[in-house]
Amino acid sequence: MRARFRNRRDAGRRLAGKLREYAGRDDVIVLALPRGGVPVGFEIATALQVPLDVFVVRKLGLPWHEELAMGALASGGVRVLDEDLIRVARVSYDDIERVTSIEQAELERRERRYRGDRLFPDVSDKTVILVDDGLATGSTMRAGVSALRRENPARIIVAVPVAAPETCNAFRDIADEIVCAETPEPFMAVGLWYDDFNQTTDDEVHDLLEQARNEPAHAG
Repeated sequence: MRARFRNRRDAGRRLAGKLREYAGRDDVIVLALPRGGVPVGFEIATALQVPLDVFVVRKLGLPWHEELAMGALASGGVRVLDEDLIRVARVSYDDIERVTSIEQAELERRERRYRGDRLFPDVSDKTVILVDDGLATGSTMRAGVSALRRENPARIIVAVPVAAPETCNAFRDIADEIVCAETPEPFMAVGLWYDDFNQTTDDEVHDLLEQARNEPAHAG
């Protein structure tokens, strides 16, 4: 099994080639899911000469099964709840608020660390390219798309370097467009398709956002 990408930056440059039609448009913004999506998103935003920001998504897991999401919080003060799951699982109001409080604190910590005192960008009526470093189950990205819809963008394009084939196909019904550069079979795990898949740090996320913001191509 051969890795498809050297690292996340390489993956972003190659993924950008599949998004050329969005280059130089003032109605386009790249939002990256931190942490791993940010180096990918940075290269896409640089290549397309459009702004880059982060879209922090925190899943709200069931109190007794954290991997199963009953909702999500995201940048911009959005909370999305799966009312059907909450009803079936009989999750109490207090449990929802407790989990929300914990995840809200972590979301705010990340927002401060990554964006400082800058506000979440206005994405209403814009084409948003929502980026991560890969999709396995796609649960976090799915939560991200649901939350981002509340911000009234014109279109949401989910773009990733590598994805499980069935997950990529599932997003055709969720996003306005899905771009998966590679859909290897068997898939196994996102990290297998990178030579270097070391964890992206908070400092790297902050530095890439600052670099993108200070480059003339990203002004606006």
